Amino acid sequence: MGRPRRRLAMPSALLPLLALPAAARAGQPADQASIWTFQVENDAVSTLQGTSDQYYTSGLRLGWTSGQDQLPDSLAGVGRMLWGDGHQRVSIDISQSIFTPRDTQISPPNPNDRPYAGWLNATFSLLHDTQTTQDSLGISLGWIGPGALGEEVQNGFHHLIGDTPNKGWSYQLKNEPAIEAYGQHTWRLPIVSFAGLETDALPGATIGIGTVRDYVQASTLLRIGQGLTSDFGPARIMPGINGSDAFTTVRPIAWYIFGGGDGQAVAHDEFIEGTSFRAPSPSVPLVWYVGEIEAGVAVIWHGVRLSYTQTWQTQEFRGQKGGLFNFGSFALSARF
Repeated sequence: MGRPRRRLAMPSALLPLLALPAAARAGQPADQASIWTFQVENDAVSTLQGTSDQYYTSGLRLGWTSGQDQLPDSLAGVGRMLWGDGHQRVSIDISQSIFTPRDTQISPPNPNDRPYAGWLNATFSLLHDTQTTQDSLGISLGWIGPGALGEEVQNGFHHLIGDTPNKGWSYQLKNEPAIEAYGQHTWRLPIVSFAGLETDALPGATIGIGTVRDYVQASTLLRIGQGLTSDFGPARIMPGINGSDAFTTVRPIAWYIFGGGDGQAVAHDEFIEGTSFRAPSPSVPLVWYVGEIEAGVAVIWHGVRLSYTQTWQTQEFRGQKGGLFNFGSFALSARF
């Protein structure tokens, strides 16, 4: 007879370790707070002087972002199929963008300058986060033309503050539907920590296609501060270097300063080349390569994130004057 086999007993102290791989796969508990965001972008909201009512002159956005994994099962299934494990959110934005020529006090406008245009739209997005990546996929539906209320918003505000109304809005791009789809991927790459500070890089790639704008973009944002894992950078009204409205509270106060740039290859821009379905239309020749530099600061405190971004942009159309165009962007987000 052989020796009886001995059964090895697992020390009870090791049992909790068996759960670690499963817990690691599951990640951190879902953050169930939803987030509301209000954002304003304007060439007059700028740290620099001498810019007012020209080119991309105004952007307004109101957005809602769900809590993590607070979305229909069908959408969650799409996210898992596309990106695998991770936390998911959905977002809905309503935004308005206004574009004018450089000289807004002549009528008719200069035919060699950017046309007047307004764009009003709603954007629906699916977001996916891991500790090191963020993905988003969205579609924007709306319209370009007088129905976007660009003239009413801009000249109405001028009336309130006693400023001169812009005189060329009767020549704006005509009404037509507008659709835009986009996809974006961002990596979070920690660099080094020192003296209680963290640094990281947020390289990203974006593609947009539709009747509004067809482009691809590569970007990088560098940050230094504390609590950088709270988010993937501040949001912008697209296009441009765009984080998201989603953020978490990894510490009571998180903050960072940032700077970076992007390059865009643009095949079509309706706000420059004119309407897609209605001719004739005001238009100017497109510059297919556009670059941006941006810098700013963001602070997260007690469930509120406030950010300011200053952007400098190269020419978007041939004959554009004034050197680098610049505008400022304020965004206020609050968790509920």
